Amino acid sequence: MNAADAQAARESGFLQIRGLLKRFGGITAVNALDMTVRDGDVHGLIGPNGSGKTTTLNIISGLYRVDGGSITFDGTELVGRPAHAIARLGVARTFQNIRLFAQLGALENVMIGRHVRTRVGFLGAMLPFGAPAREERATREYAYDLLTFVGLERMAGKVARSLPYGDQRRLEIARALASEPRLLLLDEPAAGMNPTETDALVTLLRRIRDRGTTLLLIEHDMNLVMTVCDRITVLNFGQHIAEGTAA
Repeated sequence: MNAADAQAARESGFLQIRGLLKRFGGITAVNALDMTVRDGDVHGLIGPNGSGKTTTLNIISGLYRVDGGSITFDGTELVGRPAHAIARLGVARTFQNIRLFAQLGALENVMIGRHVRTRVGFLGAMLPFGAPAREERATREYAYDLLTFVGLERMAGKVARSLPYGDQRRLEIARALASEPRLLLLDEPAAGMNPTETDALVTLLRRIRDRGTTLLLIEHDMNLVMTVCDRITVLNFGQHIAEGTAA
């Protein structure tokens, strides 16, 4: 593929949403939404509370069923697939409210995120030797490398709930990265962070993008959005009202 073909493929949309519709009773949370996320971009999804942003992420990741429309991810239709199947295709996410396994260590939290890429079944995992043991070691090493990537290697043995808030946010990102996503959905990753933590998050998001992961980001911190996003989609009352660069 030459440079022109590569650019055309990128522009055509890595994630394409067409006519997306989601109702909760008499409330239309997402209303005929069209949106395109290009491969390799950091794409912002912004709008007031209740505009349908998190609902959109929940639909993409398979947590909600849709009432209409289509979502294609690198040419594969996502609508109708369960969340675990979408994760295997290369879509991972974080949540607006941190959802770590609070009683487990940081390393164990990231290892759990790797489960979608492991092959040993339940019975095999009980064996302390052979392929299961090798896969366990490989998973542990991979998880530790991700903790290092997000700057938490010294927290590997710490219980998740004991970590500072900003570190818990980064730990949740590391756990999402453990599944080797090609598309990472982030729901307000800077929520509750102080300015220093937010600056560190901006650096981390750029490093994730540089690893080859496309990002779709919900965020209310407009300084972060304007700094890190290549393109931005604006929602209001579940409808697409604007899209373009930050400028």
